[in-house]
Amino acid sequence: MSARKALPADDSPDSTTPRPGLPEASVHVENFRQVREARRAELVEDYVELISDLIADSGEARQVDIAERLGVAQPTVQRMLQRLVRDGLVLQKPYRGAFLTDAGERLARASRARHQTVEAFLLALGVPDDIARRDAEGIEHHVSPETLALFEAFVAERRAAADSARDGAA
Repeated sequence: MSARKALPADDSPDSTTPRPGLPEASVHVENFRQVREARRAELVEDYVELISDLIADSGEARQVDIAERLGVAQPTVQRMLQRLVRDGLVLQKPYRGAFLTDAGERLARASRARHQTVEAFLLALGVPDDIARRDAEGIEHHVSPETLALFEAFVAERRAAADSARDGAA
């Protein structure tokens, strides 16, 4: 005796009708393609953003500092820096650190802005600071421009409402 329940005749699955909640195959393909692309870009964006931050903080981004902050081994950083050089995002100078090209700096600024928007959105929802910072680190790479614009609008509305309430209380 089978453990599965028989489907009524009118509920039988058919290959042309998607199950409730399951998108069409073409939509699924596009969704997963976008996620794979975001994952590929995520590491590059994390590196260029960190390199930019290290340069702003100490004047250069040394391999040892990148490895320490990302929690990876120096050979891993070296391989990624070679990739970033090949992609035209980073310049490496002998016995010096890594430096961003103009393209690398633009990518770092865009990534940082997305991170700040996502973090501000999470904070506006009431997520604690440390959790918002950590969660934004992952979400920033996977959010569409449309969703990011809605996050920005939400944060702006919350700030305007808070300013209005503060002005009304004064």
